[in-house]
Amino acid sequence: MDLTAIVMGVSFALMWSSAFTSAHVIVDYAAPLHALALRFLISGLIGIAIARAMGQTVRLSRNQWRAILIFGICQNAFYLGFNFVAMQWVEASVATIVASTLPLVVALASRFIYGERLPLQANLGLVAGFAGVALIMGLRIDQGASLGGLALCVAGVISLAVATLALRHAAPGGGNAMMIVGLQMLVGAAALALPAFLWETPRYVFSWQLAVAFSYTVLVPGLVATLVWFLLVSRIGAVRSATFHFLNPFFGVAIAAVLLSEPFEIVDVFGVAVIAGGILAVQLARAKPTGT
Repeated sequence: MDLTAIVMGVSFALMWSSAFTSAHVIVDYAAPLHALALRFLISGLIGIAIARAMGQTVRLSRNQWRAILIFGICQNAFYLGFNFVAMQWVEASVATIVASTLPLVVALASRFIYGERLPLQANLGLVAGFAGVALIMGLRIDQGASLGGLALCVAGVISLAVATLALRHAAPGGGNAMMIVGLQMLVGAAALALPAFLWETPRYVFSWQLAVAFSYTVLVPGLVATLVWFLLVSRIGAVRSATFHFLNPFFGVAIAAVLLSEPFEIVDVFGVAVIAGGILAVQLARAKPTGT
């Protein structure tokens, strides 16, 4: 893995982790599904405009269209939709920790659904990672965390794991990365529009906090992070790219503690370290070439 890939991976992890804090600010001032659908609409239109200026077209391969639909629905509508709604009741750090278990969930599902044989290092990483999550979630539940909110976060990470497994052998290569990013944002906006109008009352309390958080979410986690992820996967592959998820618990909890003054106790430090170590162990084991 070269220096460019490392910089891209760390940058992606930082941007991805920060999204939970900005989302928490957004739902304090706006209805979550309405805000998320609007975010995807704006991000998608900007992404497509940039793609057209770069000379990219909508002449995409079958795998690319499949990736657009699957990630647009499973990642943007379900995963982020569940998390935005959950953010009304759970802390941003809690949502980050649950979401960061994606590599663990994918590895576990690959073992039981596809019969993938995991080396001892990966199995130990799974045990450690989920033990760390259980430690922190147990503490949060004792402190009164919403079980409904936690359930929505879990449903979100399962939705993203489904999308990841569905595309495990169909990476959307072939160029047009920014166009793919923009189109999948529009798919997410379309998928969220109906439930937003059916189940929510529009609510916008205009403030500078909402303006800053919404603009940041549209541009950085929405467009830049997604583009960096596509480029990173094209450069080093999905499994090696996912190794950088081990940074998400650290970044997510730290950002929420600094910007939202969320609690950050010694138990949290230990739990986050265990989760990160488990994720890293699993991903390094799965990234090894077969037969090594």
